[in-house]
Amino acid sequence: MLMAVVVLISTMSFTIDMHYCGDKLVAATLFKKGETCGMEMQKQDTSSECSIVKKNCCSDEQLLVDGQDDLQLTVNKISVDQQIFLLSFTYAYHYLFQPEEAKAVSLSQYPPPRIVKQIYKLDETYLI
Repeated sequence: MLMAVVVLISTMSFTIDMHYCGDKLVAATLFKKGETCGMEMQKQDTSSECSIVKKNCCSDEQLLVDGQDDLQLTVNKISVDQQIFLLSFTYAYHYLFQPEEAKAVSLSQYPPPRIVKQIYKLDETYLI
């Protein structure tokens, strides 16, 4: 299961969109266009010659993470000794957690011994 997740993550490509307002990161999103802070400047008409243009304080950055395209399967490179070890390990691990069957013990075939002496009197001590 863990190996499948590692393979999925390593082959997946994704995009991170980040919006900065000044030097502060305002929004970062995966897989979609990032939200803005609302302080972007609209483009001004450049036809007029005496216009003053302010520099925009907001900036957008996009980080693209490419996944691997070539996967190398190394299953065929396992030696026979390693295959035997893996097979015996999985077999032993599987039967490690199997419940043992409860054995029924029948004592009806063995009657208790007869008491010849009174054993409790043999162990008594009397203070005189």
